[in-house]
Amino acid sequence: MPALVTNTLWFIVAISVLVAVHEYGHFWVARRLGFKVLRFSVGFGSPLLRWRSKKDGVEYWLSAIPLGGYVKMLDEREEDVAPEEVHRAFNRRPIPARIAVLFAGPAANFLFAIAAYWLIYVTGVAGVRPYVEAVEPDTVAAEAGLRADDVIVSVGGAQTETLDQALVAFFDELLGDGIIELGVVEADGDRRELALDVRNRVSELTEPEALFDGLGIVLGPRPLALVENVGQGSSAAADAGIEPGDRIVAIEDQAGDQAIKFWSELVEYVRARPGEAVDVVVERGSRTLRLPLVIDSFDDNGQTVGRIGISTPQTPREELVERLATERRYGPIEGIGVAIDETWQMTALTSRMLWRMITGEVSLRNASGPIMIGAYAGDYAQAGFNAFLRFLCLISISLGIMNLLPVPILDGGQIVMSVVEWVKGAPLSMRAAIIGQQIGLAMLILLMGFVFYNDITRLLGQ
Repeated sequence: MPALVTNTLWFIVAISVLVAVHEYGHFWVARRLGFKVLRFSVGFGSPLLRWRSKKDGVEYWLSAIPLGGYVKMLDEREEDVAPEEVHRAFNRRPIPARIAVLFAGPAANFLFAIAAYWLIYVTGVAGVRPYVEAVEPDTVAAEAGLRADDVIVSVGGAQTETLDQALVAFFDELLGDGIIELGVVEADGDRRELALDVRNRVSELTEPEALFDGLGIVLGPRPLALVENVGQGSSAAADAGIEPGDRIVAIEDQAGDQAIKFWSELVEYVRARPGEAVDVVVERGSRTLRLPLVIDSFDDNGQTVGRIGISTPQTPREELVERLATERRYGPIEGIGVAIDETWQMTALTSRMLWRMITGEVSLRNASGPIMIGAYAGDYAQAGFNAFLRFLCLISISLGIMNLLPVPILDGGQIVMSVVEWVKGAPLSMRAAIIGQQIGLAMLILLMGFVFYNDITRLLGQ
């Protein structure tokens, strides 16, 4: 199945689950506080499936556009209401009850994250310790004294048992005072304390996938693009002058320079370009050489692919993989506290990232739209159930935070307007409400346009 189709399907699954959770929060609280619910819809637009409850008359819709959902409640501002049901209309219910209903959607997203993290940690999640495969010369990591074969065991004083924990801790420190404090353990067990100075580089390092490259850290264990053997005779590599011991760091074609760090990146690049003329940039000792090369073509089960005739000695060593492997597993009671703490940490980090994007301190390219979310959903789904569940946690937390923003059309904006009405002692005028909705809709359209632009430029590699 093509990747686009697979990613789209997983995107629909992810968004539908999280929207259903969010709207069910509104729905559940509204019914218990005496509001009359008319419709519960997952998705917008025309219904693909619809049914009506015989018990209370609520309509349930599965709608055509999987980018949101809504709970429609009885409201005098939208339709005529029978006198005997006026007390159940949204606009007639007490303001604290309205605020509770509005807050219940985001709250449901945070509760979902807690429940999902709990399931992840009580079933056990395998991980790998943050192992430094290599340190690029003349970088902040090299200047701080980080070395190949170090294992990062703490960042900013927080223990980092897994690569995921290290990534979160790096971003957390990056948004602090600009000094990233590391605790590392060498292969012989000795511990060192280091400090990476990244002041005034927050925006640069928060570009998508730029953090570790910008710091000069190559995490592993992953085989680098090192050459062990070069095919003799007419191989492309031999003709170009590539030698054993060279490290391939870039390839230049008509589209420009393509940085190469790992063996897998080199293989992917070469296989996709049979017959193309390129320049290969290699590091040989202290020298950097640019070697012209024409990629060979060969038939691989009926498909023409490229190759250059080299091999690498590197496979992750079994003893290294075993030493780096780790698993986090907790009991059912202990897991509750761990899940709450994880949700709180990710909520705090996401909120700080969002605020720094608004103030311009963090790259706006971190804002992702449906295209990139779909791509991530497909990748995480292929990585397994726990990985996909962790992805849902992150998106659910982001959805909860976004809906609490004081934008008139979102839950947070409606909460603000309800508080204003409470303080004022009278409902807002219809004109004010309409203007607020128009402003909120315009802001959402601009946001969607921006994240779509981000997605497209990232797919095009710009």
